[in-house]
Amino acid sequence: MSRYTRQMVLPEMGAAGQARLAAARVVVVGAGGLGCPVLSYLAGAGVGCIAIVDADVVEKSNLHRQPLYAMADIGLPKAEAAQCALAAYNPEIEILTEVRRLEPANMASLCGDADIVIDAADSFAATYTLSDHCLASGQSFVSASVLGFTGYAGGFCGARAPSVRAVFPDLPRSAANCATAGVSGPAVGILGSLQAQMALSCLLGLEPSPLGRMISLDLRQFTTSSFSFSNAPEPEDGFGFVSVEDITDSDFVVDLRGVEEAPTTITTGACRSTVDDVQTLAGNARRHRTILCCRSGLRAWNAGLRLRQAGCADISLIAVG
Repeated sequence: MSRYTRQMVLPEMGAAGQARLAAARVVVVGAGGLGCPVLSYLAGAGVGCIAIVDADVVEKSNLHRQPLYAMADIGLPKAEAAQCALAAYNPEIEILTEVRRLEPANMASLCGDADIVIDAADSFAATYTLSDHCLASGQSFVSASVLGFTGYAGGFCGARAPSVRAVFPDLPRSAANCATAGVSGPAVGILGSLQAQMALSCLLGLEPSPLGRMISLDLRQFTTSSFSFSNAPEPEDGFGFVSVEDITDSDFVVDLRGVEEAPTTITTGACRSTVDDVQTLAGNARRHRTILCCRSGLRAWNAGLRLRQAGCADISLIAVG
């Protein structure tokens, strides 16, 4: 009996659907809490080629929401540990690994030939950078985010759906993360599973399509909701992310990290500042392309809003991770 027999019985699948999955290439950015169920279910379904992009290593404190890994994997690159686990799980498919951070500079080479790009990185910078790429390339994009007991999964871009920016045109003023606010392992698992199903539905061409639809989940209150954003307009403005390699000598670079966080600025000529003080730099920022740098991209985004209010128009962001 074929390992795919039970899903091939589905009228939406059949032999033709299984063949489509076998011919597909999916890029999964992030092999952590969201990535573990995404990778497991895509591999189990027989997606022919899965490329994993992740620069981090397996850590003990993350294992409660990353069941793809074992204690023996601690310290190993997540992408390579995931590759070993998935190869043992389904040796019939191809698993590729990229042990490096996703950057605007390597976006095209990592994601250019994918049928679907899946954002499991749970990073502001990664989400917007991937979304911008997929909107321009016409690739389908499935993204999710989770914190505590709540989160969302949505289908974006492709040939029929708006981008992440159409739903979230602005970042929040402040945000917690899993390390500071905590996260429920089952909540991450459910949202990652939703991502996997959205990706499979896209690959199979099922209707209604998950593209242009978002599902929200609250496991503290045990509620779910969903809505369509298929007609949401793309915002006319927004800050794009660039890579360190994109910086030129004519750029005005502002590093928003403190000395304790980053003893050395992102470039030798970068100016240090904070979000609260960045408007004092507006004179220089009006005369040059201004590049704002921080760890996650959140401070850079909010600093960009302040500079825009001060009349600065050419602003890009860098998230150094």
